Amino acid sequence: MTRFGYFLSSEEHSARELVHQARLAEQAGFEALWISDHFHPWLDEQGESTFVWSVIGALSEAVSLPITTAVTCPLVRAHPAIIAQAAATSALLTEGRFVLGVGTGEALNEHIVDSRWPPASERLEMLEEAIGIIRRLFTGELVTHHGDHYDVDTARLYSLPDEPPPIYMSAFGDKAAELAGRVADGFMCVKPDADLLKTFRSAAGENRPAQGGFKVCWAPDAADARRTAHRLWPNDQIPGEAPQLLPLPRHFRQLSELVTEEMVGENVPCGPDPETHLEALRAFVDAGYDEVYVNQIGPDQEGFFNFYAEQVLPELAN
Repeated sequence: MTRFGYFLSSEEHSARELVHQARLAEQAGFEALWISDHFHPWLDEQGESTFVWSVIGALSEAVSLPITTAVTCPLVRAHPAIIAQAAATSALLTEGRFVLGVGTGEALNEHIVDSRWPPASERLEMLEEAIGIIRRLFTGELVTHHGDHYDVDTARLYSLPDEPPPIYMSAFGDKAAELAGRVADGFMCVKPDADLLKTFRSAAGENRPAQGGFKVCWAPDAADARRTAHRLWPNDQIPGEAPQLLPLPRHFRQLSELVTEEMVGENVPCGPDPETHLEALRAFVDAGYDEVYVNQIGPDQEGFFNFYAEQVLPELAN
């Protein structure tokens, strides 16, 4: 049975607003939460960039929903040992309702502490080593590690949950999906790609869970919704590797000038027709994803949650 969750956008909303949205999501019938982890927004227009670990602490008291980071990069901006401590504390606060979602990240967020941005193949190596360090620290043992990319000197986590939080990995290509199958407890993707999921599960050797997520823009008028989505998230339509390589929001704005409102309308479910939203959700279900997360673009969150509670989520339960 597929679980449907809400995707909290740390780039578009303040910390208090994210907590408010989480409450609305639970009331509307969503069953879980994704939350993004960024230092910069993609575009200045989005306007926010909250510290995800503080928000997770607030969410743990505000709602009873499971929470997954979508996604944290434990490579450059934060050392894997620090991510391990943050994840362990989050698992304690949520009483086991936390999943550590990780990925190879973007220069947009990571370059702030090191201007060298490693190529994709090296970042995959770094992520594999980072996950190994995090898992060792989750045991509560004293860890010393001298690897190709990281050093850990006699580190031990004292505050640990009874069970370590699962580690899910985001992947956009076959090499990453294969690595996720070898080292992660679950898979994450922002497109309903059945082939990537097959690659992951072939490497995993078992039917490990997969999470998918995407953005929509509900509004009473479809044209208004397209304009809002185009104003706030044109960067989602930038293809290829550029989103992993560009260092500043202004660079995303420059490339986003090539993205038209029509392009956004073709790729983002917009407007008040329930079937438009249901079709996008079912694409992930049909591809084999176990959990699907949806994010509402723009300020009309209450309208979105009412719409989904009344016209979308009940249809998915049938």
